Amino acid sequence: MTIFSKKDGTLYYSCKGQHLRIDAWGENSLRIRAAMGSSLKNDKDIPQALLTPQKSSSDSITITDTYAEIINGNIKATIDYNIPSDDNSNKHNGRIVFYNIKTNNIVLEEYLFQTKFSETARKIYPTRDGLHELFIRFKSDRNEKIYGLGQHHNKSLNQKGCMIEMRQRNRDIIVPFMISNKGYGFLWNNPGVGRFTSSIESTVWESAGAFQLDYWVTVGDTPQEILSNYMQATGIPGNFPDWGTGFWQCKLRYKTQDELLEIAREYKKRNLPISVIVIDFFHWSAQGDWDFDYEAWPNPQAMINELDDMGIKVMVSVWPTVSTASRNFAELRERGFLARGREGNLSLFPFAEVGIKSEQYVYFYDPTNPDARDYLWSQLKKNYFEKNIKCYWLDACEPETIHGKTEEILFHQGPGIALANSYPFLHEMGVYENMKNEGMKDPINLCRSAWAGSQRYGAAVWSGDIPSSFGSFKRQIRSGLNMAMSGIPWWTTDIGGFTGGDIDSPTFRELIVRWFQYGVFCPIFRLHGFRLSKNSELLLGSGNDNEVWSFGDENYKILKKYMELREKMRPYIIKQFTKCSSNGTPIMRPLFFDFPHDKKTWDIENQYMFGSNYLIAPIEEEQISERIVYLPSEAEWTNAWTGEKFQGGKEIITKAPLEIIPFFIKNDAQNPLK
Repeated sequence: MTIFSKKDGTLYYSCKGQHLRIDAWGENSLRIRAAMGSSLKNDKDIPQALLTPQKSSSDSITITDTYAEIINGNIKATIDYNIPSDDNSNKHNGRIVFYNIKTNNIVLEEYLFQTKFSETARKIYPTRDGLHELFIRFKSDRNEKIYGLGQHHNKSLNQKGCMIEMRQRNRDIIVPFMISNKGYGFLWNNPGVGRFTSSIESTVWESAGAFQLDYWVTVGDTPQEILSNYMQATGIPGNFPDWGTGFWQCKLRYKTQDELLEIAREYKKRNLPISVIVIDFFHWSAQGDWDFDYEAWPNPQAMINELDDMGIKVMVSVWPTVSTASRNFAELRERGFLARGREGNLSLFPFAEVGIKSEQYVYFYDPTNPDARDYLWSQLKKNYFEKNIKCYWLDACEPETIHGKTEEILFHQGPGIALANSYPFLHEMGVYENMKNEGMKDPINLCRSAWAGSQRYGAAVWSGDIPSSFGSFKRQIRSGLNMAMSGIPWWTTDIGGFTGGDIDSPTFRELIVRWFQYGVFCPIFRLHGFRLSKNSELLLGSGNDNEVWSFGDENYKILKKYMELREKMRPYIIKQFTKCSSNGTPIMRPLFFDFPHDKKTWDIENQYMFGSNYLIAPIEEEQISERIVYLPSEAEWTNAWTGEKFQGGKEIITKAPLEIIPFFIKNDAQNPLK
């Protein structure tokens, strides 16, 4: 039997029922796929993070009886066969080792699983439904640092030593791409439920159900090169619209057309800059109608026209849920456009419904079915798009199911255990592609979840329904930076947090100022939340006030100043987004992205660069009026508030009373405060 073979620039390995292939896949990158006892799937059969690359043929493939290697640019992979073990016996392993040719260093190495009879680098077990259970382990060491992997509120920027369950949830976003300080990037290109585990000596990826093993590795001299390779492989975002760089006003929730217009008019009356106002959930009669409740919103077109005259874009909430009360329910069910349980039960999620006091079980449309995606768009087009509402808040798109058991869902394209993490990706793709087909140049939609590649479908992601607390705020800073390193550059939070904010509380009033200051230096500047309410309607009510004048006169003066600062910075922010759309560089990124040769920057978790010119150091704790700031080497820094200059490569203590967020200007860049 031939162990190694090559064809059309691809290296093949077959042994004991395992079929593996390695392809050149973009610049300095390789893709590895494997399965047991069956042929490998085509990309069209599985939701796909990776795009077809321009470069898909290797520079060189070498094969011997016991060894093979493949080279693509600066990356080389070797496969060993029948390597002598410690007991001097020859044991099959098929281990893959990845090298950076420029440095001749091993960057990643499969770590053998040892059994009595063999050593193997990968465990691939066939299960039901034509799926595989996967385990793959790589060597690591205590000095490796790992960034990315989506959004996880585990209080850490460096994900080394963490265990992450790969299951989409509200606040947890699965984007299985990581960047290592050892000079490589790694994508786990499997959309099913699984686990990532990092220990002192190894990194393990597992999948409870997958069509096949599929991962991608790239090398680069800097994090910027690595991320650029990844973005080229999975898609660079389009142009971010200029209007999106301004201030977004939102709350849970404006119940009526009159209420929303009153707020918009007040912003204009106060001469406050505002770009977007958001109509949150339950503006509909029933979930799955994807339309206005015309009793509360009697003339949406007139409202939209008035807001347009004010220069304010309207965004509406779109949920993937469908109630039995919806006028579309019967058709969606009959045409097979709803996800279902393994036992045939369609019901997946209990939630409130308009006009019904008790919770109702609602269903989810199935975005793995292209016809279902088009059906959803037909409703959005008729009820929103044709009224000139051309940006959507794709909320609850994990989707959020009973006990989070997405593996119990059966989709049109296959079992949930193998597909569930791609739900938001396919949902975003369907809306985005239909908007493009309608002639929109640069669609943008706000999404609560994402997967690898979502950035190419206009997904602006926010961090979910987070608590209103300083502890929660602290976690957002790290979450946003890891999302940037996961290839999701359009990111934001609910300024002030989503739940638990009492607008009369001194603690919350301090929190809203600190969070608002941070929001100015986020890609998207958006105020949202369900503020503690005196009425009894809870989520279906309007909540308490959540406008910039709602938190006391002194705070209003501070927030107004920061709104004006954001407005002044918009030309700079637009330029940074233009860079992002050309090479994928995120506007918000960890210090090591810009200063990789300064070893200290790899450990700084509560500072970041906002574009290439500004270092931001948020105040993330209550009743703090100064903080330590590390200024990276190889640059001169100026305190934007005081004008004081510092040489990089050292820590300083800087003052930060409530009205000030510390930020520093690199070299001779313009000071936006002047």
